[in-house]
Amino acid sequence: MVNQPDLEARSPWSTNNDKQMVKINPPKAVINGKIRVPGSKSLTNRALIIAALAEGRSQINGILKSDDSYWCIDVLRKLGVEVEVEGETAYIQGSAGNWLNPSGELYVGSAGTIARFLPGALAVGKGSWSLTGSKRMSERPIAPLLQSLITLGTDITFNQAEGCLPLTIRADGLRGGEVTLPGSTSSQFISGLLISAPYAKEQVVLHIDGEVVQRDYVQMTLDMMSSFGITAKVSQDGQTIYIPTGRYQAQSVLLEPDVSTCCYFWALAALTAGCVRIEGISADSTSQPDIEMLNTLELMGCTVLRGENFVEVQGVKQLKGGFTISMKKWSDQTLTIAAMAPFADGPITLTDAAHIRHHECDRISAICAELTKLGLHVEEHHDGLTIYPGQPVATLLDSYDDHRMAMALSLIGMKVENIGIMDPGCVSKTCPNYFEQLSQLGVEIKY
Repeated sequence: MVNQPDLEARSPWSTNNDKQMVKINPPKAVINGKIRVPGSKSLTNRALIIAALAEGRSQINGILKSDDSYWCIDVLRKLGVEVEVEGETAYIQGSAGNWLNPSGELYVGSAGTIARFLPGALAVGKGSWSLTGSKRMSERPIAPLLQSLITLGTDITFNQAEGCLPLTIRADGLRGGEVTLPGSTSSQFISGLLISAPYAKEQVVLHIDGEVVQRDYVQMTLDMMSSFGITAKVSQDGQTIYIPTGRYQAQSVLLEPDVSTCCYFWALAALTAGCVRIEGISADSTSQPDIEMLNTLELMGCTVLRGENFVEVQGVKQLKGGFTISMKKWSDQTLTIAAMAPFADGPITLTDAAHIRHHECDRISAICAELTKLGLHVEEHHDGLTIYPGQPVATLLDSYDDHRMAMALSLIGMKVENIGIMDPGCVSKTCPNYFEQLSQLGVEIKY
């Protein structure tokens, strides 16, 4: 059964929604290209919401123009925030935490970042708002975050399922005090509370219960807060965060390109024994954990050239396998490695990624199903999978309305003729022109 896309969640920045399928064939010539990729989704929505809470006018350079950032900007405008977008730059007149429109219906699409960052941002003001999202977003529980806001004085009513969208927030400011969140479910819950915490009436002390999934994304939030003038104190063990009260101050910031998107193009080079240089990115990036992909590509036999303002990957004729790797810190690339693994010379096991079962789809189950369709031997585990070497057969694959499924599965088409992927428009969540960029590099793309 093919999963039907939720076209309502696609934005005016989306493309290819009229295309039912994309067909991918290997490049006819050796790939040797230079590209730039758009800004980081994770950095973009953090910067937009913090700038909207700040005092003064901010300039955010290098934003990602995708579905997720479109709905973020749309929500901020509905709250009365002035947002101007010129090319890849956004100008935001901050609200200082006082939303001009104290009521309304806010739609977050399928953006997990907005669904997790917005409730706290709303809670610092005064008003009543209803939050809705896509069908899949409404199935993704955010109860731990919402319970922490309730503890801090926010009135939240669930309009359907407990702990999920749609919901109504009635806010009169955050009280402050001590609150506990689980670390194992989603780092975005922690980030959502951190972003709003400076605006509480008293200092917020956040205790984290258990090890944090993707702790680097929590650090990304803390770094962005610091760049806007609020510096939190983290305990030596990393399990308690003390957030001072205060107001963000408007800034001019430049966002890095999206490393998560870069990984698909580096994987393209790896699979085709080609060379892809991505400009405007540094391998020294500390804010985006997916940069770990470069070390794994080297483990698989590729050559990585790390320049001051570029990263270049040179692929090999035969990728190496025969290893197990933890995806805990950079789980967004679990699907990418899984799509490359059949072409390695030994099995590859990916672990510590149980939380990706609750993303746009159950990504572990989905990638196992699609690789099996290709005639490959795959073993599914509760927290990952093992992929064995094999020769995929041409078939039509389901993207599950999930940008990362579509982009990862496209990599099979770098080595196999006539790989079809349903609903190519879903990549607009993070990279609307993904297939066009593949075509520019020499991959054969047909709709």
